[in-house]
Amino acid sequence: MTAWLATNLVAAALLPPLLLVLLLAAGLIVQRHRPRLAKSLTLLSTIALYILSTPWVGGLLQKSLEISAPLSPAQLQAADAIVVLGGGRRIAAAEYGGDTLKGISLERLRYAAHLHRASGLPILATGGKPDGGTLPEGRIMQRILQSEYGISPRWIEDAALTTWDNARLSTPLLKAQNIRRIVLVTHAWHLRRAAPLFESQGLKVTPAGIQFSSTRIDSILDLLPTPAGLRDSTFALHEWLGILWYKLRSIFAEGTP
Repeated sequence: MTAWLATNLVAAALLPPLLLVLLLAAGLIVQRHRPRLAKSLTLLSTIALYILSTPWVGGLLQKSLEISAPLSPAQLQAADAIVVLGGGRRIAAAEYGGDTLKGISLERLRYAAHLHRASGLPILATGGKPDGGTLPEGRIMQRILQSEYGISPRWIEDAALTTWDNARLSTPLLKAQNIRRIVLVTHAWHLRRAAPLFESQGLKVTPAGIQFSSTRIDSILDLLPTPAGLRDSTFALHEWLGILWYKLRSIFAEGTP
């Protein structure tokens, strides 16, 4: 089992929906001998599922991760390059005859192309193939930029398995050409975790987030459970868990002789 797979299995067990399933299963297991505990676990999992599935709570959790407003033209002019982070692949997509990008990655790539056309700044695309497949994410982004946008990225980093790797492996490519100021393109809820990792490598980071969240209650539907609401909550909780893990990892690394 790879370290990447082991980390993701642990994360899945600590996040919804698997965490809620485990709580419910625990309640069923102890029901005969600990009926009060079983009822508490069942009630907890049910209430948590409802709350985390509402679009309003999903929006609140994602908003808690946002560290900047949408990028302004003045901020774009002060940068030397655009770095776009991969967000996942579809392996062996039948309709494309091979690996392609997931929707999250395409959203980021589209915004990077938009910023490139507005500024002329060179693009670095970063992403490997942590879960197998044929093409690393960075190479798929390169192909899509060239074939669908007519843009050739200047740098391709294709070995990163995590956001930590995105920063660690991309920085030498940039510094080799004296790039110190970057516009970092990813989802707004990902920037709180991603931006400090690039800054720790000695780069000046201008956050360029997409899909900023709303915390308004526009209708009763925002308080009803939906698959999208649970997805948004899970994304946000995954980010907070990742931030905690990276902080612990940094502490342990500093204590290593």
